[in-house]
Amino acid sequence: MNKAGAPSGGGAGNGPTASAAAAAAQKQRSLLQRLDNDISNIVDSFSVLVSVSRVNEPPVRNSQEAFLMEIRASKLVQSGDSLLKLVSELKQTAIFSGFASLNENVDRRIQAFDQEAETTDKLLERIGEEAATSLKELESHYYSSVSRNFVHE
Repeated sequence: MNKAGAPSGGGAGNGPTASAAAAAAQKQRSLLQRLDNDISNIVDSFSVLVSVSRVNEPPVRNSQEAFLMEIRASKLVQSGDSLLKLVSELKQTAIFSGFASLNENVDRRIQAFDQEAETTDKLLERIGEEAATSLKELESHYYSSVSRNFVHE
């Protein structure tokens, strides 16, 4: 299943996005393989622990089985620890992946706000020019009006 998807995900010439996707797919396969190995080790160790935990056996056999139980218990603990590390790694990946998408979203919002600020600046400039033109027209009407001349005389 993973081998069939490898050629389509690793196409050359698709740029950094394709290589990032291929790296993510490889990491996912690696994590899934670790997960499968750890779980199979836990199941195997637990089944061996249950099968060798008999009572009423000769003392020599009991000491051999006790040693085997200690080894399997140790392997069980190691597999559990490996699973905990795997969970921690998955959490870190999710957190950092979330930061990357959050940063992309912030960058998009910054660009949108920059465009909005540019549009607003142009609009304010146009309004200022229209106000200056209107003020000049009003001044010319005022200074050329007949009623102005009557007020000062």
